[in-house]
Amino acid sequence: MTRPQQPATPARPDDAGTGAAAVTAEAIRRTYERIAPYVRRTPVLRLAAADLGVPAGYPELALKLEFTQCAGSFKARGAFANLLLREVPAAGVYAASGGNHGVAVAYAAHRLGVPAKIFVPTISAPAKIERIRELGADLVVTGDRYADALAAAQDWAAGTGALGVHAFDALETVLGQGSLGLELAGQAPELDTVLVPVGGAGLIGGVAAWYAGTVRVVAVEPVDAPTLATARRHGRPTDSPTGSIAADALAPRRVGEIAFAISQSYVHDVVLVDDDAIRAAQRALWQAARLVVEPAAAVGLAALRTGAYRPGPDERVGVVLSGANTTPVAGG
Repeated sequence: MTRPQQPATPARPDDAGTGAAAVTAEAIRRTYERIAPYVRRTPVLRLAAADLGVPAGYPELALKLEFTQCAGSFKARGAFANLLLREVPAAGVYAASGGNHGVAVAYAAHRLGVPAKIFVPTISAPAKIERIRELGADLVVTGDRYADALAAAQDWAAGTGALGVHAFDALETVLGQGSLGLELAGQAPELDTVLVPVGGAGLIGGVAAWYAGTVRVVAVEPVDAPTLATARRHGRPTDSPTGSIAADALAPRRVGEIAFAISQSYVHDVVLVDDDAIRAAQRALWQAARLVVEPAAAVGLAALRTGAYRPGPDERVGVVLSGANTTPVAGG
């Protein structure tokens, strides 16, 4: 596969091109070395595609069980990257989150003995809210969506001296999330394609930067929260709808500038799945392998089951199961 050129599109309003260009394989490797003592090397499980309801004829799937990560999701990688690579003031850290990022920052802060204040919207899953409280962070539940929690966090932080940890649009966050790609490449080097859930796009930005065109990276989003699809249609991050049962993890209104710039070169396609397909994929994971994941983590499998993404007959596919901060779904 021809390696695309490094993205030239600005990646951040303040230092845009530098932000995306700094997310290299070597930078991800150095970040991984720093955070490795604090995060888990999550396993890969190979299952017959047919067992998961994927149409017959496709080979087995390699499932990256990232929901077994510290704090229940991939977000722990970016949280530790921020707290370990940046200077943390005495005032501690703060974050806005749909839920998983808040849990991850609270967990990292707890491990490192740092004060943390977390802002989440009212749609955040009760399991995520409870976990943030258990970890000892100062929790504020406000607004209907992630964007509302972010605005409240920024208003509170003015003049406090606390360090903001962005859920997806910060260099350290994207570098930390890229470590998932580093692990997966070593665990499943045979893969042709990796399906990655997308909300703010920090995860797919890091994973796509790691592979840098050597593997096909496909974004999967809910129909009612098409953040990357909207951005690609407009040629820039743009506000999009924030619906879906996965809204607490995959509906931040718009993707990050850094990840969007990376995606322009290294994300092969964006596909969309509806809520019914997401629920069905959750049930399939439970029925086939007793895997409990949150809705956001099931979108990749949903794309395969519905044909939103159709692999070739010999295509080797990996699916990132990104988080499990949820209550178990009912089996059928």
